[in-house]
Amino acid sequence: MASLLPQSSLIIHHAFSYLMIFIYLMITIISSLLALLILKQKIYCSCQICHSYVTMSWSREFVNLCDWYTHLLRKSPTRTLHVHALGNIITADPKNVEYILKTRFDNYPKGKPFSAILGDLLGKGIFNVDGHEWMFQKKMASHELGRVSLRSYCFQVVSYEIEQRIFPLLSSVAGESESGVLLDLQDVFRQFSFDSICQFSFGMDPMFLESCHSMNSFAASFDLATRLSAERAMKISPLIWKMKRLLNVGSEKRLHNAIKVINLMAQEIITQKRKLGLVGQQDLLSNLMDCVQDDKYLRDIVVSFILAGRDSVASALSSFFFLLANHPDVEEAIAREADRVIGEGQHLTSFDQIKDLHYLQAAVYENMRLYPPVQFDSKFCLEDDVLPDGTRVRRGTRVTYHPYAMGRMEEIWGDDCLEFKPKRWLRDGKFYQENPFKYPVFQAGPRVCLGKEVALVEIITVALWLIRHYSIKLAASNCSSVPKFSPGLTATFRDGLQVLVTQKIRPS
Repeated sequence: MASLLPQSSLIIHHAFSYLMIFIYLMITIISSLLALLILKQKIYCSCQICHSYVTMSWSREFVNLCDWYTHLLRKSPTRTLHVHALGNIITADPKNVEYILKTRFDNYPKGKPFSAILGDLLGKGIFNVDGHEWMFQKKMASHELGRVSLRSYCFQVVSYEIEQRIFPLLSSVAGESESGVLLDLQDVFRQFSFDSICQFSFGMDPMFLESCHSMNSFAASFDLATRLSAERAMKISPLIWKMKRLLNVGSEKRLHNAIKVINLMAQEIITQKRKLGLVGQQDLLSNLMDCVQDDKYLRDIVVSFILAGRDSVASALSSFFFLLANHPDVEEAIAREADRVIGEGQHLTSFDQIKDLHYLQAAVYENMRLYPPVQFDSKFCLEDDVLPDGTRVRRGTRVTYHPYAMGRMEEIWGDDCLEFKPKRWLRDGKFYQENPFKYPVFQAGPRVCLGKEVALVEIITVALWLIRHYSIKLAASNCSSVPKFSPGLTATFRDGLQVLVTQKIRPS
C-alpha cells in the first residue's frame, strides 16, 4: 500500500502539469480569437495605417515605432492622425497640444484606461491619478520642489555622486588603455540617477540599504516592469492583457514578479526612512511622511519618484552624449564657454553658476527636442470634442501628443529641424526658452513637470563634468545615425550606449 503512494503522487503531479499546459494553450487560443473578434467586429478598418500597425509591416522601413509615427504625422495635412486599431488620435500640432494640456485640461485627464494600464506599477502615484489625488500630490511636491534650499541641496547631492561614484569608475576605466575601454554609458547614467534620486528624494544612500546585494535585480525588475507596462498600451484591446493578468501567465506573470521586487525595495526605503528619523531632514520623502501614514500610498510615491528621477535623467544624458559624439564642435563650444564662465580648471561651485552657461543650456534643450525622454504622452477624452485643427474626438478616445515627432516638424522648427543646432535656442547669446506647447518635453499647463529644474541641474552638472574631463567616443555598435529604442515609458537605447572613454589632458 505504501509503495502505491509515491506512484499516486507522481500521477497527480503529471496530471497537474498537463492541466496547466492545457490551460495555457487554451488562454493563448482564446486571446488570439478575442483579438481577431475585436479586429473584425469593433475596430477593423481597411486603412493603411491600421493594417501597418496590426501586421507590424511598418518595421520593414522604420527602426522605431516613433519614427513611423513621425513619418505619418509629417505627411498629414493637419499633423494629426487616427490609429483606429488603438482608438488613438495622435497629434503634433502645437495648437492641439495647448488645447489638450491647458484650454480643455479638465476634458483630457489621464483617465481610467491609462490608470489601469500603469496601475500595478505606479498605483496612485502622481503620474497615474487625476482629480483630488493628483492635486494633493501636486501641492505637496510643488511646495517642496519650489524651495531654493532644496535646489542647492540637489546640487550638493549631484556633486557628491560625481566625486564619489562617477569619477572613481571612469578614472579606473579610462586609465586601463590609451585607446579607451568599452563602457555602457547608459548603465552608468542609470546607476548615477538612481543613487541621486535616493539621496535627494529619500535622504539615503542605496549602498547602505540592507538589500544592496540585489540592486542589480531591482534595476532589471524596474526596467522589465516599465517595458511590460508600456506594452499593455500597445495591445489592440485591454481584454488581452487583463485576461493574462487574471490567470497570471506570460508577460503578465513576468510583470507580477518584477513588481514584487520593486515593492520590496520601496518598502525597505520606507522602513529605513522611519529608522533614520524624519526630523531635520531635507529630502522630499521625510516631509511627505509627516502627513502621509499609509505605506501603500507612500510606496506609490516612491516608485513614481524613481521613475521620474532615474529613467528620465538617464535617458536625457544618454542621448546628449550620443549627439555630442557626432558633433565634436558642439562639445568644444561647451568647454570654451565653461572655461570663460567658471575658469579653466575650476569646478561648478553653486546652482547659480548654471544660469550663466547659456550655450550648454541651449545644447541640453536641443538634445531633448530631438530625443525627448518621454517620446509621447496620452490623455483620454471625457466628453465629445473638436480639436483646433478640426479633428473630432469622441468620448473615451485616447488622445496622444507626440514631442518626438514635434521636434521634427519644419513648420515648428524650420527647414533644419533634423539638425542638432543649439544656437536655435540663443537670442543675442542668451538662452531663450520656447513656447512650451511647441516644446512639450516637460509637459505644459497644470501638469507641467514639477521636477524640471532639479532634472536640469543633474543633467547640466554631469554633462559639464564629463565634457571637461573625458573624451567619449561611440563604439562601432552605436555609430548608426538613428538610435534603436526599446519599448518603455521613457526612451532607452535598446543595446545601451557603448562608448570608449579616455582621460582628457588639459593644457597646463
